[in-house]
Amino acid sequence: MTDQTNSGSCCGSCGTGAATDVQAPGGVTAVYKVSGMTCGHCEGAVSEEISALDGVTAVTAVAETGEVTVTSAAALDDAAVRAAVDEAGYELVGKL
Repeated sequence: MTDQTNSGSCCGSCGTGAATDVQAPGGVTAVYKVSGMTCGHCEGAVSEEISALDGVTAVTAVAETGEVTVTSAAALDDAAVRAAVDEAGYELVGKL
């Protein structure tokens, strides 16, 4: 769990980051829009929380676009994804 609030950027030490990946092949892929991510640390926080959901096999978070691509063994419950994003300190805007 993390205790993080958004004030434009989660930290000043990491700058803008590249996509953060947790990879595994196959499954169902969904793309979500998340607001508040500004850097690699943000991407990592969101990826870590979503990766902890049962069945998730891959997560790619991109701060620049606010998109998070999630691959899972079966379709995820949107409420569970929203809770994971909230836990990371960000806001799930919706599913693309």
